Amino acid sequence: MKRITIAIDGHSSCGKSTMAKQLAHELGYIYVDTGAMYRTVTLYALREGLFSPDGHLDEKRLQQDMQEGRVRVSFQLNPATHLPEPCLNGEVVEGSIRGIEVSGRVSIIAALPFVRTSMTAQQQQMGREGGIVMDGRDIGTVVFPHAELKVFVTARAEVRAQRRYDELMAKGQPAAYEEILANVRERDYIDSHRSVAPLKQADDALLLDNSDLTREEQSQWLLEKAREAMAE
Repeated sequence: MKRITIAIDGHSSCGKSTMAKQLAHELGYIYVDTGAMYRTVTLYALREGLFSPDGHLDEKRLQQDMQEGRVRVSFQLNPATHLPEPCLNGEVVEGSIRGIEVSGRVSIIAALPFVRTSMTAQQQQMGREGGIVMDGRDIGTVVFPHAELKVFVTARAEVRAQRRYDELMAKGQPAAYEEILANVRERDYIDSHRSVAPLKQADDALLLDNSDLTREEQSQWLLEKAREAMAE
């Protein structure tokens, strides 16, 4: 079977990363979490105090820092899990980018044209040889418009908020369901209405609503679709 490019897009907290990781493992493909890249840039902005108390972002400073190489986003393979983990200037930040503070700011960062241009170029470089599973918001529409398999994942907002709440609680991180639900809805709106690479389903993408599916059911569905695309 040929090695293909698989693009998985969709709304926040609908399990894209989990299913993409598992699919890549099943196929022996490389997995790239593009959302983690934007979260890493967001973490940098937070650490550097680029957000004012009222939420305003110093875009000029962030752009300057990125142009001057002070914001280096990369991945490092975790020897225990055999999965790539995001790094900020060489520091593994997987645990730091998943909290509600980063979640509440990442859509603002991801909407910036200069950030998207930089991240998209890196993503296209990573996937130039195929044999890759990449998830995000614009993989099938912008990063890899000619991907052999495109999947758009969604779920009801309430379901996604509950999943996110359960995930944070399991990690021992403070969480409030109503706050997470509000964040999910806000991110949906921002992601879908930004001027650059808005979140939308590609015309040739398969739709997967996993609101009422188990992880096993959605993983089996995705594996079947991948094998069909690889056999064509």
